[in-house]
Amino acid sequence: MPELVVIAEQLLAPVPGGTGRYTAELLRALAATAPPGWEVTGVVARHDVGVEGVRMLPLSPRALVGAWQLGLRYWPGGDAVHATTPLAPPRGRVSVTVHDTVPWTHPETLTPRGVAWHRAMIRRAARRARGLVVPTRAVAEDLRRWVPVRVPVHVAGHGVAPALATGVDVPDLPGRYVLAVGTLEPRKGVDVLLDAMAELDVPLVLVGQPGWGGVSVRRDGVDVRVLGRLPDAELATVLRQAGVLAAPSLAEGFGLPVLEALAAGVPVVHSDAPALVEVAGGAGVCVPRGDAKALAAALREVLSSPRPELVAAGRARAAEFSWERAAEAVWAIHERPRL
Repeated sequence: MPELVVIAEQLLAPVPGGTGRYTAELLRALAATAPPGWEVTGVVARHDVGVEGVRMLPLSPRALVGAWQLGLRYWPGGDAVHATTPLAPPRGRVSVTVHDTVPWTHPETLTPRGVAWHRAMIRRAARRARGLVVPTRAVAEDLRRWVPVRVPVHVAGHGVAPALATGVDVPDLPGRYVLAVGTLEPRKGVDVLLDAMAELDVPLVLVGQPGWGGVSVRRDGVDVRVLGRLPDAELATVLRQAGVLAAPSLAEGFGLPVLEALAAGVPVVHSDAPALVEVAGGAGVCVPRGDAKALAAALREVLSSPRPELVAAGRARAAEFSWERAAEAVWAIHERPRL
């Protein structure tokens, strides 16, 4: 029986972020949509703790990263491999998800080491992989602008986790608030959002772990509630009770919180980052990146009056996406004959 091995190392990253969500949901969807005769296995490097249902490799994270960065042909098992990040074997029947082109378009929002590593690994995948998966057409177009791509590129959006369909009580939530979800790092536009919130009289609720860059989440005169990383059931409640989701990112590959908010019937105000515009599909309110005044005005307008047309359009747009479709893109790569 052929086996597809999924590199699930992001599940155990200190800050899994949206890529961690992608890894978990894609792994589930790949197993649910496996073609007849295939089985799916997730693997991670050797850690002190494991992930239920995921096999642990004998190499430590540092050794695994180093081996594949140097081009060593360490194979994690199975007949085919899908890497949910650029961390992938250098050769073989491999497909790779490239989430964004931030290492080229906004290198200042990453560490110098992160920029160098991502550029090198993505370039290699674009030459040697069996195929690439990207979350939006915006990423596909941008990737070809920066990298000589010699392999097929499949565009497959994300989906909404089934766990977000239910919720639990979350104490001490404000009665009305602006919500932002995502890792707290420079490219998420938190500084612009805080400037915008200084012109409003509602609290800002932030969901997500601190990333690199020491992003400040404090601003005089702004009531900020930082909830950190939440279990899905709590996130579902915080999401549904929000007055509006703000997504002011400078750059994104997809923008999963936007899709999750649309599915929950929450109005969205997002920046004009191309991927966010593509995902929202006209169902959100778009403002220029970095423009705090425009962001404040849009948030105020959405909060001050019901927008049933946004809610209806958002739910319709979200229904066009699913994790199963994302999985089908991976299977399309591995099921096709090699040319």
